[in-house]
Amino acid sequence: MAQRAIREYAGKAIFSKHWENYFSGFHYGFKSVLVSSGDELREMANKHGFEWLKQEPLVAKPDMLFGKRGVNGLVLFKKDKPGDVDLETAAKWIDEKSSHNTILHTGQKGILTHFIVEPFTPHSQDQEYYISATTVGEDDVVYMSAEGGMEVEEGWDEKVNEIKIPITLNDADIEHLIRANVPTDIPAENKERFITFVEQFYKFYRDMNFAYLEINPIVMIGNDMHILDLVARLDDTAGFMMTDNWGDIEFPTAFGMEDQSPEEKAIAEADSKSGASLKLTILNPLGRIWTMVAGGGASVVYADTIADLSGSVKDLANYGEYSGGPTTDETKFYAETVLDLMTRYKDSDGRDKILIIGGAIANFTDVAKTFTGIIQAFEKYADKLKEHNTRIYVRRGGPNYEKGLKDIKEAADRLGLYIEVYGPETHVTDIVRMALEK
Repeated sequence: MAQRAIREYAGKAIFSKHWENYFSGFHYGFKSVLVSSGDELREMANKHGFEWLKQEPLVAKPDMLFGKRGVNGLVLFKKDKPGDVDLETAAKWIDEKSSHNTILHTGQKGILTHFIVEPFTPHSQDQEYYISATTVGEDDVVYMSAEGGMEVEEGWDEKVNEIKIPITLNDADIEHLIRANVPTDIPAENKERFITFVEQFYKFYRDMNFAYLEINPIVMIGNDMHILDLVARLDDTAGFMMTDNWGDIEFPTAFGMEDQSPEEKAIAEADSKSGASLKLTILNPLGRIWTMVAGGGASVVYADTIADLSGSVKDLANYGEYSGGPTTDETKFYAETVLDLMTRYKDSDGRDKILIIGGAIANFTDVAKTFTGIIQAFEKYADKLKEHNTRIYVRRGGPNYEKGLKDIKEAADRLGLYIEVYGPETHVTDIVRMALEK
């Protein structure tokens, strides 16, 4: 499956176009514009059907295929005083943000060129929900939670229910699966409504040939549904038969990709063709601490911890993730790319190189399978790793993690590589402290 990311605006437009056919009993008032400048936003406000831009409190944010916009201070809204964000405020904010280079917490940088602007939706936190769907191996997988927003990412294992749906399952069995796995902490008065929406969401995901579709959060107020944040990737192999359903869809270049190195572009290309998530940003090619982190949330935690404990962000060479159930070959390619970059330059102060292979507890990624790919990369780069006095620290949990840890330890010992291996009994970032104390 070749996955291609689309803008949040485009994903919401597809929802709006097909809403009546899929989401019976629910209402979605699609109000959204995609603009490149403050003047373009002002012009839109004078067009028929867009009067709401002058009448309602607004929310503005970049729409350029990157997440964590709130973490990066790139969402304009005021929850306590929403009326303060009017048309002119949003227009000036867009012009200011697009006037200079923006550097994300991942190290990606570039000019912001596209912004999505929508009405502010007043709501309480208990009206926020999470839902997403993707394909893993032979199955579709639906994730749902009674909580939305950052709270879901910070407590994924405890707060998100996972449903594996074989693609051959009929509608009645799908409904039974969803009903049996609906989060128990959804308020009783919303439970049936939520179950119905999940069923409709999954059918929409499947029929529209999405490869990944996430709403976080979706706000449910009675039968009114408000899609606040959306991430979507389409199955490009179905493009020839989805022209009418998708409309005139654009597949934009990811933010900052214009300035990427060949290695970063190669990983981005692999990511676009994979059902998994493969990300790589080179922060400092001369850095001595390199990472292979499983999971987007974990990658932020590891980067922050390394910067804090090393005393210098310059020591951190890269930022990225491999997650979402990558194959052995995909993991091997990712690992070989990192190891090749890591062994090009000796540390200027003669210090050991450090490789952190970390992650939280996987949801559906087979740890043993991905570690097989890393082991194969070790075998290719063992001599170079030893030339750089590389110390390897591993912390991982999840399906088959015991076998994965055993295999990678035995392989490193056989190859004469220094390695320390830990499971979920060790705190997720303790290996950073251990590595830097040596």
